[in-house]
Amino acid sequence: MSRWRNNPVFGAFTLLWAALMVSVTVLSILVAAPFLGPRRAFFTLAPMFYRSVFAVCGIRYTIEGWEELPEAVRSGEQPAIFMCNHESQLDPPFLVGVVPSHPVFIAKKEVKLIPLVGWAAMCAGVIFIDRGDREKAFRSLEQAAREIRAGKSVVVFPEGTRTRTGELLPLKKGSFNLALEAGVPVVPMGLRGAYQVLPPGGLRIRPGHYHLKVGAPLDPVALGTREALMEAVQRSILTLSRG
Repeated sequence: MSRWRNNPVFGAFTLLWAALMVSVTVLSILVAAPFLGPRRAFFTLAPMFYRSVFAVCGIRYTIEGWEELPEAVRSGEQPAIFMCNHESQLDPPFLVGVVPSHPVFIAKKEVKLIPLVGWAAMCAGVIFIDRGDREKAFRSLEQAAREIRAGKSVVVFPEGTRTRTGELLPLKKGSFNLALEAGVPVVPMGLRGAYQVLPPGGLRIRPGHYHLKVGAPLDPVALGTREALMEAVQRSILTLSRG
């Protein structure tokens, strides 16, 4: 089976399978939303995507460090901002499926306009921001911080985009402005193995091992400045993602 999974023909099939499962998963969420409620429908059915793709493609995963977080963060009672490195297009659905506190992502408002995907994102309670100009971006940041303080945990990729080399990119300031505005714990996380499974520009999903390591929460208020928080998060993500 492993030999077949490394075959280029099977690799092409995996991409088609992933595309099919996007539609199946999103439609399932939308059908279930009136009965289960939008958020419950999303977090019940969204993991179907990563589970099916991982099973077909021979991808294993492990999570380390989650049980060491404070109970309030693990249960979602205490909102938090989870910051993770970004290596693959499979990272968002994987994190949505495996982080037990059901954090949501922050997305550009244009995502709302994507048929099916935008609707599913709204079911999840994704926080949409407007980057049209400086004033709109600032108002969006304040609104996102209010939603987080009100109880929404979020996952962000502070690099701003996927790595093209497998190495951590310089971190962008926006995520850290949000963390200071929200004043909630920042939980660094490190992914490794994702780049080898589906690197940027890759035309097939390879067998592999996703390893997610969760670090100790950081207090933005105690660290005091954006630069100090950025440095602490970068140091932690580098350590976690390298083993």
